[in-house]
Amino acid sequence: MEKKTTEPMCYEACVRKLEQGERLDREQWRTLIDGYSQPRAADLARRAGVLRDRIYGKKVFVRGLIEFTNYCRNDCYYCGIRRSNRKVCRYRLTEGEILSCCRAGYALGFRTFVLQGGEDSYFTDERIVSIVQKIREEFPECAVTLSIGEKKKESYAAFREAGADRYLLRHETADADHYRQLHPPELTLENRITCLRELKRLGFQTGAGFMVGSPGQTTETLIDDMQFLEELQPEMVGIGPFIPHHDTPFREQAAGTLEQTLYLLSLVRLLLPQVLLPATTALGTIAPGGREAGILAGANVVMPNLSPENVREKYLLYDNKICTGKEAAECLEDLKASMAAIGYQVVIDRGDHISYQKERK
Repeated sequence: MEKKTTEPMCYEACVRKLEQGERLDREQWRTLIDGYSQPRAADLARRAGVLRDRIYGKKVFVRGLIEFTNYCRNDCYYCGIRRSNRKVCRYRLTEGEILSCCRAGYALGFRTFVLQGGEDSYFTDERIVSIVQKIREEFPECAVTLSIGEKKKESYAAFREAGADRYLLRHETADADHYRQLHPPELTLENRITCLRELKRLGFQTGAGFMVGSPGQTTETLIDDMQFLEELQPEMVGIGPFIPHHDTPFREQAAGTLEQTLYLLSLVRLLLPQVLLPATTALGTIAPGGREAGILAGANVVMPNLSPENVREKYLLYDNKICTGKEAAECLEDLKASMAAIGYQVVIDRGDHISYQKERK
């Protein structure tokens, strides 16, 4: 009886400490992560939403996602475009095709373009710099985000000098042993973290993040993730459920759940109040209305697809990835309606992190 009385108080005390910006120890994080229940998840979502609204209002920021290459030199065990998957129909967009995507997106109201691709050696630093410069020249008021993996610090510096504003590089897990379970030996957590620190040093709005429910993930690895995010202070955090791909070593592994993903989204919002937090395509893939649920759990970013329609199904990181309907940039009006239905407004805005918004004024 005493345990029933004390345990909820302990959980509430941990949430309040997080809301007050105090550092949690591992035991307190364990209480929160292991303390999931539907009522608690609903309460955390409410608190995360109030906090997000206080900082960003009822705004949902959209990014136009351009998946410009599905070639990749890496062989990550969870990824459908991994190097050793011979069944992938590979493609690369030309510089002209990328600019055409930006033009179409700009006309629709997008003011951020996200160039995402595998680690493709064809796209040298010079080619990426040229693409970024041309986007900046034609759309000077827009933000350019890159998501092209691990590079040398000189490469990151060149991209920044060319005009790239943001860089997304999910850390995937902050536990070195778990990292080795997800990646081949040539990829290391140490280098991934070095890249993230260099991006921060160069002034990129930097995005980290992880898959929820990835093979080998435990409460302890999630605690490592939360403590790493607290230390890194990224401007963006991408969290989505792990979904297996049929042509990878993890084809038989169970997917992550909507419930745990939403719960962790809320915790990240409370940990990093100003963070830009996407409701990912994976959320929409794993459950109808998943993306809207992500917004209600504390997210404030969505990334509809601006890629040419004939390549969208070729950028298949996981099975059943949705690339039509509200996931498609040309259906922006449908997305606006679905967000309005839950009380939020899709805005035409760069959607910078609040600290960068202040710098630009």
